[in-house]
Amino acid sequence: MFSQFLRIFIATAFIMLAGICCLAQSADNKGAIFSKPGESDDDNRPRGFKETLEKMRIEKEKKDFDEMIERGEEALKISEELEKAYAQNGRLTANEVTKLETVEKLVKKIRNELGGDDDSDRGNVENFQGRSENGPLSRPDAIKSFRTTTGKLFDELKKTTRFTISAAAIQTSNMVIKLARFLRISH
Repeated sequence: MFSQFLRIFIATAFIMLAGICCLAQSADNKGAIFSKPGESDDDNRPRGFKETLEKMRIEKEKKDFDEMIERGEEALKISEELEKAYAQNGRLTANEVTKLETVEKLVKKIRNELGGDDDSDRGNVENFQGRSENGPLSRPDAIKSFRTTTGKLFDELKKTTRFTISAAAIQTSNMVIKLARFLRISH
């Protein structure tokens, strides 16, 4: 009985030892299955796979940058339409206020893609108060300033590359957002 128990114990120990040895090898027999400390999963991936991932990342960055430029161009186009509509009507209609909201959303996306943020986003219309260097900002001046600032933002976006962050473009985008909010509220 003891002899049979000993044989089962030895057989079980041998099977477990063989299993451990198998786990220590990888499929290509180049090393351990478990990565070494400091070694990332990227190091274990095939070169072709890494290259494909890198190409996809670059294409996505190019696409995102082109979309940001298109958003800037669209915001400029809408701001020009708003300036013309205000010159004709002397006021902003509900449709133009909706366009102001659209520009604000576009410019927020641009600002976020540039890596910028405005911590004073909440309540910054009150902080802005529609003032220029010459005193209170009139609605016609605010419309003109809105269009000019949006044009300046688009020009700054065209100067950037997908590898750069433009602090000037972030500041200009914040100003466009403040002007849009001021115009919406003072509507």
